[in-house]
Amino acid sequence: MAGSLIKIQETTVSTSSPTATVTLTGIDSTYDVYIVTVTFQRFNTSNNVLKYRFTVGGTGDASSNYDSAYKLLRGDTTFNNISSTNQDSLRGSVAHTGTGEAGNMILYLFNFNNASEYSFVTQEGADFDPNVSTVIARTGGGVLTETQVNDGITFFGSAGDNYNSGTFTLYGLKK
Repeated sequence: MAGSLIKIQETTVSTSSPTATVTLTGIDSTYDVYIVTVTFQRFNTSNNVLKYRFTVGGTGDASSNYDSAYKLLRGDTTFNNISSTNQDSLRGSVAHTGTGEAGNMILYLFNFNNASEYSFVTQEGADFDPNVSTVIARTGGGVLTETQVNDGITFFGSAGDNYNSGTFTLYGLKK
């Protein structure tokens, strides 16, 4: 895949520039598949979950039309299956603060520029939770059950708190 990823947009958040949301746009018909990477993502308080929505005209679609299914892989206990329907967003990772936790994930975005198909995402992510000294990973995907063109993705915390670190990057996958 070397040379096949074309960087479209990147946003870096730090403690000197915290923000409650990060939005990446620029998805159009140039590429069939887009990829988003999130690295070293942290919130400024605990009990937050990274969530995301697909955007229309740069604004997150908050309709209750997101469905998802994931396998939660933990280093300290058995694996869990997680699924949900008719949610207002998709879940990205576990809670993260500036106390040693950091979230990382890769999203593959499909059908975003096709108004006749549902937009969907597959996800791979891994985090370290120092509270229980274990690695927690998530693999699975989600779909927005609306036929519309989506031009990006917006990230936010479930508790509404700011991100205090993280790099969010949108790539096009060359055809």
